[in-house]
Amino acid sequence: MCEAKYPLITQKRSDYELFKQAVELMKQKEHLTEEGLRKLVAIKASMNKGLSDELKLAFPDTHPVPRPVVENQEIKYPH
Repeated sequence: MCEAKYPLITQKRSDYELFKQAVELMKQKEHLTEEGLRKLVAIKASMNKGLSDELKLAFPDTHPVPRPVVENQEIKYPH
């Protein structure tokens, strides 16, 4: 992957990486199985505001996947 002109340097990068995982899972049609759907819900549990109350009720045993840590949050080109 090439470096973007304005890369994500905050925790939004973590959400982006999790979103990419979810898209890959769906591209491979894994979300059509029960296990794949549980993986997708676990990814959602780690993103933004987590699971809605409805999803928590539907998937009570969900464990969020670990969020990627964004280490370097320095603005490279401040101008």
